[in-house]
Amino acid sequence: MISARKRIWGWYFFDWASQPYSTLLLTFIFGPYFAEIARGYYMGAGLDEEAAKAAAQAYWGWGLAIASIVVAVLAPILGAIADGTGRRMVWVWVFSAFYVIGAAGLWWVAPGGEASMLVWAVVLFGIGFIGMEFATIFTNALMPSLTQADDLGAISGSGFAFGYLGGLLALVLMLLFFAEGTDSGLTLLGTPPLFGLDPEAREGTRFVGPFTAIWFVVFMIPFFLWVKEPKTDTRPLHIGRALASLRALIQSLRFRRSLSAYLASSLFYRDALNALYGFGGVYASGVLGWSIIQIGIFGIVGALTAMIAAWIGGRADRRFGPKPVIAICIVVLILVCLIIVGMTRESLWGLPMDPASSLPDRIFFVCGALIGGAGGALQAASRTMMARHTTPDRATEAFGLFALSGKVASFMAPAFIALATMATGSQRLGIAPLVGLFLIGLFLLSFVKPKGEMAP
Repeated sequence: MISARKRIWGWYFFDWASQPYSTLLLTFIFGPYFAEIARGYYMGAGLDEEAAKAAAQAYWGWGLAIASIVVAVLAPILGAIADGTGRRMVWVWVFSAFYVIGAAGLWWVAPGGEASMLVWAVVLFGIGFIGMEFATIFTNALMPSLTQADDLGAISGSGFAFGYLGGLLALVLMLLFFAEGTDSGLTLLGTPPLFGLDPEAREGTRFVGPFTAIWFVVFMIPFFLWVKEPKTDTRPLHIGRALASLRALIQSLRFRRSLSAYLASSLFYRDALNALYGFGGVYASGVLGWSIIQIGIFGIVGALTAMIAAWIGGRADRRFGPKPVIAICIVVLILVCLIIVGMTRESLWGLPMDPASSLPDRIFFVCGALIGGAGGALQAASRTMMARHTTPDRATEAFGLFALSGKVASFMAPAFIALATMATGSQRLGIAPLVGLFLIGLFLLSFVKPKGEMAP
C-alpha cells in the first residue's frame, strides 16, 4: 500500500519533471535561441537590427498566443469530461506524450533556415506547451485529495519549490555541458558540448529539446508509481452530461462572488506573469545584448530565488492564507515591470548610465531574482486559493476553469506585447502592457474571500 507521504512526494515529482519546459524552453534557453535565429532571418530579409529584434519578439508572442488559445478553449471542457468519468490519470498520460513529442522535436530547429523553420519551431514548442499545461491541470486537480485543507498551502509551496529545484538543476546541467557560447562555441565549463555536438550548428543549444523530453520521462516515473487516483466508481464517457455540468458550473459563478472575482483576478495577473517569463530571456537578448550563457546564469539566479520564495511563501500561506501572499507578489512584479520598461543600457527612466558598465546587467539580475521569487510564491499561493474554492470530486473541472482564467488573457498578453512592440518598434516598450494587467488583477483580488468558499 502506498503511504500518504509517498503519494505527496510522487505528486511533487510532477513539478520536478515538468518545470524544465518553462525554465529551459520557454524562458532561458530555447526562447532566446529562437529570438536569435528569427532575428537573423529577418535581418537576412532586409530589416535593420532593431526592426528584426522587434519582429522576432512579435513572432514569438503570436506563437504563444495561439497555443494559449487552444488551452483556454479546451481546458474546462476536458476537465468536465475527466470529472464526469472519474478518470484523470489517463489524461496525464496523454498530455505527457504531447510534452515529450513537442520538446524532443525542437532539436531540428537549426539556425539559418527558411521561414518554414520559424513556423515549425513555434508549432513544436506549442505542442509541448499544450501538453505541459493540460498535464498540469489534471495533476493540480489531485491536490485537494492529498491532505487536509489547512495544509494545502504548505504542500503547494513545497511542490513548487521542489519543481524549481529540478528546473535549476536542469539549467545548470545544460549550461555546464551543452549550451555553447555564440562566439566561443564553448560551454560554461569552457569545454565543447558533450557527445561531439557541433557548436557551429548550435547543436549544444538545440539539445535542450531532447534533454527536456528525457528529463520529463525519467522523473515522471515516481509520479506514475506513487500517485493513484482516489477510489471512485468508473463512469462511462457522456460528453453531453459533462458539458451540461460545465455549463451549470459556469452559470453558478454569478452566485459565487468570491470564486468569480478570483478567476477574473487570476485571468489578468497570471497572464502577465506568464508573459514576463516568456519574454524575459528574449528581452535580455535583444535589449541588453546578452548571450545564451549569460541568460542561463540569469536563469539560475531566478530559479534559486523562486525555489526559496515558493517554500517560504507556502509557510506564509499556511499561516496567513494565500490572499496576502498573492497581493504582495503582484506589487513586487509591478515594480519590476516598471524598471524593465524604463531601462536601456544608457539610462533608467532618464537617469544616465554608462553603457559600457555592468550596472544595467546588475539591475536586470536583481529584477530576475525578484521575478523568480515573487513568481514562485505567487504560483504556489494561486494554486492553494483555487483549491479553497472547490471540492475533490469537482476539482478537475474547477482547475480547468482556473486554466481558462489563466489562458483567456494569456493569449491576450503575448498579443498585447506583440502589438505594442510592432507599434513602437521597441522591445522595451512592448513590455508595458503587463503593468496594466497586474494592476487589474490586484484590484479584482480585493473582492476575493481570504478563505475562499471554505469560509463560513
